[in-house]
Amino acid sequence: MAARRLYRNVEESKLGGVCAGLAGYFDVDVVIIRLMFVAGFFIGGGILVYLIAWIIVPAQRNSI
Repeated sequence: MAARRLYRNVEESKLGGVCAGLAGYFDVDVVIIRLMFVAGFFIGGGILVYLIAWIIVPAQRNSI
């Protein structure tokens, strides 16, 4: 079984690719992840979590 890795998906991104990467990792629609970050913005801490993930999570490498 191949280990899954979390990457930022910069090809399908709107800003940094964090939401698209998380959606690919958890195999859910990217809109759900984006709505969770928007809700986190209003609840508190959503922007901070996104910025930290943008810094920590590596960008996806193209395997051509």
